[in-house]
Parts: sequence; C-alpha cells; structure tokens
Amino acid sequence: MIIKITKENAGERLDKFLTARLADFSRSQIQKIIKKGGVKVNDEITTANHTLKENDEIEIGVPQRDLRPEKAEENDETIFNNIEIIADAPDYLVINKPAGLPVHAGEGVKGPTLVDWLLKEYPTIKKIGEDALRPGIAHRLDKDVSGLMVIAKQQNFFDNLKKQFQERETGKQYTALAYGKIKKDADSINFPIERSSDGYKMAALPATVKGKPNPSGRKAVTEFNAIKKYINYSLLKVKIKTGRTHQIRVHLAAYGYPLVGDDLYGTNKTRIKNKKISLGRIFLVADELSFKGLD
Repeated sequence: MIIKITKENAGERLDKFLTARLADFSRSQIQKIIKKGGVKVNDEITTANHTLKENDEIEIGVPQRDLRPEKAEENDETIFNNIEIIADAPDYLVINKPAGLPVHAGEGVKGPTLVDWLLKEYPTIKKIGEDALRPGIAHRLDKDVSGLMVIAKQQNFFDNLKKQFQERETGKQYTALAYGKIKKDADSINFPIERSSDGYKMAALPATVKGKPNPSGRKAVTEFNAIKKYINYSLLKVKIKTGRTHQIRVHLAAYGYPLVGDDLYGTNKTRIKNKKISLGRIFLVADELSFKGLD
C-alpha cells in the first residue's frame, strides 16, 4: 500500500496520520508496525514521530502473521467450510462471510481470517489492491457479523470498485434485530462518528451543536425501516449511506436500540440478556449487495 502525502497532511506525525487513515488499527499497533520496519517513507525505514512533508510517499507492507498476537491460538480453519461462494467471476468474487471470521488480521485477532482463505484459494489476489494486509478487499464486515462481500480479482476492477464505494454508488442493505420496540416505522440516523477516547471502539456524537451541524467526527448516515415490531425487539431493514467502522452498531445503540448480541455497544441490561440468549454473534446480516461491473 502506497500513500502520497498532500499539502493538507504535511506536518503531521507519521503514527498519528496512519492511525487516522487506517481506522481498524490502534495507534499503539501502528507504532509497533513502524518499529518492525513495516512502514517506509520515501523508501526509507523511519520512526513513529517522523514529521511528514508534502509529496512524501508512505509504503506499508507487513505480512498478516506480523499483526497477530504473539500468543495467538493455533489456527482452526474449519470455519473456512462455512464460507459460501455466491459468484466467481473473472474480475471478482462474491462470498457470504460467516459470523466469527475476521476479514483480516489486526490487533487482538486470533486464528484464521478471510484473507488467509483468499490467499489459499486464490493466490493471485495477493497482488491486488493497495494494501498487502487486505488484498482485493475494498470493504469489510465485522468479525461477528455475517453476509455478502465482494473481493476484486483484478486490479482494474479493484480500482473501479473502490471508486464506487467512495462515491456511494454501491448498494448495501442489512437485516438487523435490535432490542426494544422501535417507535418509528422508518428513520434516518445521522450522528457523526469518531474513535472513542479509549481507542478500541467508536463513538456517536450529537448531530448538532448549538443548532448547527456538529463539525466534529466523520459524517455518517444510516437509514432503517421496521419490518416487524415485537414487544421487546424490532426487526429492521438497514441501509447505510456511508461506510464508517461499526456504523450500524454505533448508530442504533446511540438511537436507543442496540443490536442483539452486541456487547461492545450494548447497555448493562442488554449484555445480561445477551449472556442468557447466548447467540454467539451479532444479529446483523449483510444480505443485499449491488455494484457495477466493468464496461
């Protein structure tokens, strides 16, 4: 993965810049990667406190294994049997990712990942994309969420797919079960999202401050329609207009209806319920995905 520094980012520390750019990694993990020599600036290994200049080129290339905890458990690849191939085209692959399988290695990730499976079954994907840690991957799903993902098998398709996600030309819809009987039949949630102060989760911010749009955080929009309302639960169809980390989980929790099975963003009360239900996953499924093929 190569990133070119613009005038806007000149003057930033290397580790702070990469932490903001790579939302799935904490600052401490970024610093470890830099210390291991996995990051170069203008083809030279440097330090975490390196000050970036305009037109600097950052190159990131760390094997998946280097991001695993030192005491990681032995890989149990039986979960690979639960990966369902929906479409296998020359340019792309569409799969149904099972809950419990991380997309790629990261801090705290143990065992096999979707990337491990991809490199095993489709080794040429290794050269596709912008990041050696996420070959062919232009979007992701949380570990405990299941559903549809598209993976690029050719570089020109990856570039096209990435542009579609950036310009919001793709269609992504989910089915979710939330705690509580939701009041509205449909609504749009637009709380900005930023990484929380503790670093391992995201936080929703107020949509407005003193009557004006909140300038803090990153814009995020989640729309939902209620499919069925139960006494203590709501079955929802959810569509996201943006693709922020943990967006649906963060937004529905901030809206007052955390997802069933989600301990990270739930309340003490829902965590107790989760333990009793023992679902073993988050009740969120990415069941609709649309994108444009190459002309």
